[in-house]
Amino acid sequence: MTGPRRDPDLVRAYVRTGGRSRPTRQLDLVTVIVAADLALQGGSPDARRICALCRDALSLAEIAAHLDLPPSVVKIVVADLLDSGHLITRTPVHTLPDVSLLEEVLNGLRALAV
Repeated sequence: MTGPRRDPDLVRAYVRTGGRSRPTRQLDLVTVIVAADLALQGGSPDARRICALCRDALSLAEIAAHLDLPPSVVKIVVADLLDSGHLITRTPVHTLPDVSLLEEVLNGLRALAV
């Protein structure tokens, strides 16, 4: 009689992330990532593959698909590379506030300061 079968991806994910289960920052699958101009010295094979892949801007979901890795693993590795400055995120233009809204906020802050 054999015991319960273990999922090999769970072990692999655990090893790939150094035992961590959560990224150091909030990322979602549509977060756009691009490599910075900082050379990666050492690093895990996954980190090197992600940096090489992100010479062109890609979403986190695209990175996971290209590398055939679980998105949870990619989030943790990408967060580490963002923290070290090897990757940067691009904020989509449609999420930036309108200039008129920023002017209203600035005027409101100036009124409070008086």
